[in-house]
Amino acid sequence: MESTLTNLTNAPGDLAGRSLEEWNAAYAKVENYFHALRIRNKPLLGQLVLRVLERAQLRAPAELNRSATELAFEEMERLVVIWFAEVLQTSPTNSDQTLSTRGRLALLLADMPGKWQDQFLRPGPWPEEFVGAMRETFLLAGPDFQLSKMTPRPLDLGPITTLTNLGKYPYVRMGFAWTLFALLFVALFWLTHGGFNKVQDQWSLLMDWFKQNG
Repeated sequence: MESTLTNLTNAPGDLAGRSLEEWNAAYAKVENYFHALRIRNKPLLGQLVLRVLERAQLRAPAELNRSATELAFEEMERLVVIWFAEVLQTSPTNSDQTLSTRGRLALLLADMPGKWQDQFLRPGPWPEEFVGAMRETFLLAGPDFQLSKMTPRPLDLGPITTLTNLGKYPYVRMGFAWTLFALLFVALFWLTHGGFNKVQDQWSLLMDWFKQNG
């Protein structure tokens, strides 16, 4: 780790075929990942990041088409998955992504950052309480994690939807128009055959009542 730290801070120019800026970006990427897992102890965090970068630097000269960040992220993920497999006594073969996802959730459910932060990525043996908590929460996390998509569903507005849909049919619109016309005709007929006078009489009586009781 000391040699890696010296190379990162003191060596001029490139390092393992990459610029120092690239390695700084890779450092920040790995540090943010571990920080998201709530690794807050700075000396421990620095040791873990340098451990990952040291592995990435070993690969870098032979993989010049890959960025330092890509190499570092792959090595970080590989370290974490292998460690999960050892702690949880399960095989990482053909299930790296599932193991990584469930393992990270188990870390948080078991409160590893709060109780056993110093055990993270450390080779065994580990405290029995820590191993038991990890395995229990790993089972609680469930066997599979899949992204689900929710298909939008139309709102059920009950009778309102039915009334709205009726307007789509031509004969319904025609019936509604004829009904409205008939009501208007009845109203005109009533008003022109004494209805208007009745309304005036009722209005006069109402106004008289207000004057007497006002």
